[in-house]
Amino acid sequence: MGERAILAEVDDLARVLGLHAALAASPPAGVDDLVPAARTVLVAFDPARIAPAAVRAWILSVGQTPPDATAPGALVEIPTRYDGPDLEETAALLGIRPADLVARHAGAEWTVAFTGFAPGFAYLVSDAWPHDVPRLAQPRTRVPAGSIGLAGGFSGAYPRETPGGWRLIGTTDAPLFIPDAADPVLLAPGARVRFVPQRAAVSAAGATATGGDSASGGADAAAASSVPEIPSRLPALRIVAPGALATVQDLGRPGRAALGVARSGALDRGALRIANRLVGNAEDAAGVEIVLGGFRAVAERDTWVAVTGALGDLHLDGRAVDAYTPVFLPAGAELSIGVARGGARFVLAVRGGVTGPETLGSRSTDVLASLGPPALRAGDVLRAGEASHPMPVVDVFPWSVPEASIDVDLAPGPRADWFTPAARRTLGEATWTVSRDADRVGIRLDGPALERVRHDELPSEGMRPGALQVPPHGRPVVLLADGPVTGGYPVIAVVTDAALDRLAQVRPGDRVRFRGSR
Repeated sequence: MGERAILAEVDDLARVLGLHAALAASPPAGVDDLVPAARTVLVAFDPARIAPAAVRAWILSVGQTPPDATAPGALVEIPTRYDGPDLEETAALLGIRPADLVARHAGAEWTVAFTGFAPGFAYLVSDAWPHDVPRLAQPRTRVPAGSIGLAGGFSGAYPRETPGGWRLIGTTDAPLFIPDAADPVLLAPGARVRFVPQRAAVSAAGATATGGDSASGGADAAAASSVPEIPSRLPALRIVAPGALATVQDLGRPGRAALGVARSGALDRGALRIANRLVGNAEDAAGVEIVLGGFRAVAERDTWVAVTGALGDLHLDGRAVDAYTPVFLPAGAELSIGVARGGARFVLAVRGGVTGPETLGSRSTDVLASLGPPALRAGDVLRAGEASHPMPVVDVFPWSVPEASIDVDLAPGPRADWFTPAARRTLGEATWTVSRDADRVGIRLDGPALERVRHDELPSEGMRPGALQVPPHGRPVVLLADGPVTGGYPVIAVVTDAALDRLAQVRPGDRVRFRGSR
């Protein structure tokens, strides 16, 4: 699956659980993430530290002789109120009474097969649950946090408010996902789960009546394990106008896809690294990603900034200044970034880096999962820390204007054989147009439909930034940094890691041509 991941496929979910357990028991250096799904385990790796052939050989050897692959996980008890709005209708669909549905659901011991859809959302399976529950014909636009639902052969609980099409049979107050906790996900892959009908509050971790292997947790336990908030440093910039969307971004949260957490971080990572270097920061320091410009900020104190990425007019108190160069902002001066004339995203670095609390090791805003700080608003104050390096002496820094027509390199995708040979040729020969559906989650491309040879539904499997998913309408969607970590549309190809930064700068109406991997 591209240059940085391999998708290992087995026959059924039971073998997924065994393979995932075996792989997790002995990961070699360079393997960064393991993402189990319905019939696959996605193995993400760093090709600078381990060769793809070595990863493939390791997967095959472990899969043939799994060491204690199915050892039971810790038991998590979920206090449950069976008061969901779909309880009676779901029971009727299954031909049983609501009380029988509750008894069967609560009486089963479930296992976390995999996570996805949203951080901390666990797909639970049980040998004692024989039912295949159809999803809602029209998904809800709002499912409250704590809702417990059924879909297909799965049960699950929503960690936060999201849209969803599962049939809701109950609710819980259990803390399913606490980003700042030492163990943020209550229901991790491999854990055993029981739904306990009751109205009592969630007990503290390890204090339930079931014994020492219980992993139930409560609000008090979560508070005790929370990461202390990083002290804010000196005010640096006060936002006057954020433009269309301005968010704090660093290099993201890699290696957490198994928890349902996307990488996130700056879409144009190269632009962030350069901006940070220009003001003497470590290259992974947090900056501000600004979509299409229209941004204004006033310096709260003397500071240095640099703007990279898209092309637009930059002004300091009305005087034109250059991009890709350190700019000194005296206290009280206003920096303005005009509307982008080329490219889609500016990156603003502040000397010392933007500070503030981290969520799962990053200050990045994930717009899909609502992790990290909210989008910036007028009146917000950005604080900065201490710079890591002296201010560099820069006379000129070479850079190029983002183009409205780009070529993007592709690597192989795991489901290319779901498409006709003509479709695979079309992918590389057509000129694709960036649609209006383009954001930090992904980019839908308009162009010819890519015809399938297989039309059955693909069980959910791990996804990566750069994956070209093809929904039933046949037009590809490129997943970006905030995209979901699992998905159910076949991936025909994967954008190379080096080419992802170029896609960060495309805007509606721009043209994309793909090269390689047919």
